[in-house]
Amino acid sequence: MSNVKKKVVVGLSGGVDSSVTAYLLKEQGYEVIGLFMKNWHDDSVTISDECPWLEDSNDALIVADKLGIPFQTVDLSKEYKERIVDYMFKEYEMGRTPNPDVLCNREIKFDVFLKIALDLGADYVATGHYCRKASFLNNEGEEIHQLLAGIDNNKDQSYFLCQLSQSQLAKTLFPIGHLTKPEVREIAAANNLITADKKDSQGLCFIGKVRLPDFLQQKLKPKKGVIVEVPQEAAHYKNNVPEFTSKQEELMFKAKKPHYSVTDGKIVGEHNGAHYFTIGQRKGLDVGGTKEPLFVVDTDVVENVIYTGQGKNHPGLYRNTLFVNETEMHWVREDLKLAIDETMTVSARIRYRQPLQEATLYRVTGGLFVDFKVPQSAITEGQFVAWYHGEELIGSGVIS
Repeated sequence: MSNVKKKVVVGLSGGVDSSVTAYLLKEQGYEVIGLFMKNWHDDSVTISDECPWLEDSNDALIVADKLGIPFQTVDLSKEYKERIVDYMFKEYEMGRTPNPDVLCNREIKFDVFLKIALDLGADYVATGHYCRKASFLNNEGEEIHQLLAGIDNNKDQSYFLCQLSQSQLAKTLFPIGHLTKPEVREIAAANNLITADKKDSQGLCFIGKVRLPDFLQQKLKPKKGVIVEVPQEAAHYKNNVPEFTSKQEELMFKAKKPHYSVTDGKIVGEHNGAHYFTIGQRKGLDVGGTKEPLFVVDTDVVENVIYTGQGKNHPGLYRNTLFVNETEMHWVREDLKLAIDETMTVSARIRYRQPLQEATLYRVTGGLFVDFKVPQSAITEGQFVAWYHGEELIGSGVIS
């Protein structure tokens, strides 16, 4: 039997999760290499006056030194700008709301970074995500990999990995998925790792602190427009439900989001650009004098109008059904992929930390409907819907 150690490259971010990931793998007998990803140094689009990546890379270096593992920094800022930042600007410009964290995992950590690791002779990459991987052999003897939720319900990050493929999972380890956050901090403290009490990073994936409106304004120019308040009765656009000749016709009707015009409500304020706002948003409207706070129920980037409604229960915020285009549909478990006209009962979520919701998938020509048992708040174009069987994430798609 070979005594050659398996080699693992860990994405050391300078946080406690990746630090403990590296520690656990070393304890398990792997040959561990720490790599810090530098994803930003474009001064034309300022992230913030602070330089969090300098502090983070220094912490990562100290952890690597403490663990006695090789360490290096890789500059992925060119790929990050092309694949994540440019995509973000484009999506916001079109009035959609992208999820840079999901994209960063698909495009950077488990693509560009994974390829660098494999070029270094690694057998696997490992990250400090709170999720788990399981594998089994199917009837044909092929190995099937499963993406499972993390044990810590407060930290489960499987949603952020919803676009991973079988080939990516085959080369990935998630060493802390069976632990809770407090347990991870305890391990770090017990081993005198500098990151033991470090706060979790906030902001864009591997970039750090950023105020999104400020960030977007550097590329998407401000453009004055009106804020319209839509009364509840105007939002009940589905009162006159037609008779449907097919299930697909009914789903198409339910998935259609309402389209308002300025005459549906009253002008209550001004904004600096509809492309800075997203459905469900409350902050940044700066409109007072309403009984309940205003929430964005729709944005029109062509006419540059923001439509709002009073209160989080405004009917304009709710829909039961969404659609995913065929080109933006992804199956982690390709063996469970639906054929045209097939359906599947699943649990699904449309945002991180949202409790899983009962839903039915309907596969049709051109895409997939996700029909929720109860109406969902702020279904937003450009965001990801992920669907599960129990604790296993089996697929996902971009909401259109």
